[in-house]
Amino acid sequence: MPSPRLLVLFGSQTGTAEDVSERLGREARRRRLACRVQALDSYPVVNLINEPLVIFVCATTGQGDPPDNMKNFWRFIFRKHLPSTSLCQMDFAVLGLGDSSYAKFNFVAKKLHRRLLQLGGTALLPVCLGDEQHELGPDAAVDPWLHDLWEKVLGLYPMPLDLSVTPPGVPLPSKFTMQFLPETPRTCSEEQRVTRTDPQNPPSELHPFLAPMVTNQRVTGPSHFQDVRLIEFDIAGSGISFAAGDVVLIQPQNAASHVQQFCQVLGLDPEQCFTLQPREPDVPCPTRLPQPCSVRHLVSQYLDIVGVPRRSFFELLACLSPSELERDKLLELSSAAGQEELSQYCSRPRRTALEVLCDFPCTAAAIPPDYLLDLIPPIRPRAFSIASSLLAHPSRLQILVAVVQYQTRLREPRRGLCSSWLASLHPGQGPVQVPLWVRPGGLTFPETADTPVIMVGPGTGVAPFRAAIQERVAQSQAGNFLFFGCRWRDQDFYWEAEWKELEKRGCLTLITAFSREQPCPVLQKQKVYVQHRLRELGPLVWELLDRQGAYFYLAGNAKYMPSDVSEALTSIFQEEGGLSGPDAAAYLARLQRTLRFQTETWA
Repeated sequence: MPSPRLLVLFGSQTGTAEDVSERLGREARRRRLACRVQALDSYPVVNLINEPLVIFVCATTGQGDPPDNMKNFWRFIFRKHLPSTSLCQMDFAVLGLGDSSYAKFNFVAKKLHRRLLQLGGTALLPVCLGDEQHELGPDAAVDPWLHDLWEKVLGLYPMPLDLSVTPPGVPLPSKFTMQFLPETPRTCSEEQRVTRTDPQNPPSELHPFLAPMVTNQRVTGPSHFQDVRLIEFDIAGSGISFAAGDVVLIQPQNAASHVQQFCQVLGLDPEQCFTLQPREPDVPCPTRLPQPCSVRHLVSQYLDIVGVPRRSFFELLACLSPSELERDKLLELSSAAGQEELSQYCSRPRRTALEVLCDFPCTAAAIPPDYLLDLIPPIRPRAFSIASSLLAHPSRLQILVAVVQYQTRLREPRRGLCSSWLASLHPGQGPVQVPLWVRPGGLTFPETADTPVIMVGPGTGVAPFRAAIQERVAQSQAGNFLFFGCRWRDQDFYWEAEWKELEKRGCLTLITAFSREQPCPVLQKQKVYVQHRLRELGPLVWELLDRQGAYFYLAGNAKYMPSDVSEALTSIFQEEGGLSGPDAAAYLARLQRTLRFQTETWA
């Protein structure tokens, strides 16, 4: 029987699912199987009826949501009118990636698996539930699952007798070849990117708007542990429009010092230019890279050299290493048995790809440039809640950015790529432009003037609610209730003056929780958070939700706060509404189902 063409489709938010999908593609090619790897939303989903063998790799984000690059697929596959025999010719398997500390662990993978069965697909294996919380990470579940998968696939479609599996130590051909140009052409410059001003085609990831940065202001006190910035962009002439709840995506770039160090370690000339050619006809070149392209542009604006590398990085380095000593160590780190050591060396201390390359200098110096795009993933755009309304600030877009910096056992502090890059920009010292575009967010607000809204936004989670309050006040919408929490009133109380002014005008009811300020430390040892304020005002919350039809919104850190707030709400429903435990849970579920309880959280 001829081997089918394997299709690997992924939904990935942070890159982990994409990395696992690329690993599947490599392992398939080692077993002589033709294989395509694609993001779910870039695949024409109507073609699924013709696919004999599909592996779905899906992350679960937020509170059980699909990643952004599979949301269109998700809507399509759950259409009610799809026939139950739609996928009767398809063998499939679903690999899920999630975090068991969240209530809806691997919800997307489990739900997709059930749906594919409903549509007539044949499951090769039970769904794989990769868990970020496992001490060895998702690979603890993924490794044995893949072993079983290949046994199943090769049982159905055996390899030709005259071929064998390509051994792990032998590198597969690179996806692309780089043709270096003998001299720098005029078009190979950093000025190729132009500002988009066509209102018919709003900016997108492929064509971002280079927005002038107007201000970059620190809004936390000088003694506060965290640097938080209020940043404003001028979007005049961009064609960008947005509403409260929308998000802006920003494409960051690597620091010049890191670019220089990377080029030195790999022996690359940053000024040299090249063109890129795919080895296979159905593999497109990265659309974000100009042709021709300089090495400097590739490294500074495309390759994620300060990301924490995954296991596949070490596998490929081992294949390319000319040093026996370094190769042995890389093979050990990339083996199934070496995952605890890899976690200790790389994942836990958040060691970057650039730092790993510095630790393996012989290997780094021998990397063929053709393999750079196989080795290092692209820089991903970062999403920020928009913190302003066009009705209050025409032609302006504001964001609230917590600059990520923390210490691990490594000497150098760990820094967030995008937040550190943004913080380093100084519009007062000359023109600064930032590539950005806007997409709808997860929060939508009622348009009726008399519908109250309860907004719970501790810390930087308050950002989307500032946009909502500005928009609602401009449209004379009353009933705005904001629960805001931070550590100290005089250090991280964002927009205090603005909230107080709106309170004076009767446009806002503000409830605060300052977790480090306690009126009587002896009597009150417990820190006060927004969920405590909700319980204190239980009668008001119940009145607004049950009798006035209020909408409830929550934004902020996804770890504990959503469950703490949900627990506070169910407690209020029981105490103020007289509901039983199960009825209170059902009431909350009904609010979620009717979009009267919406969340936007991040890890």
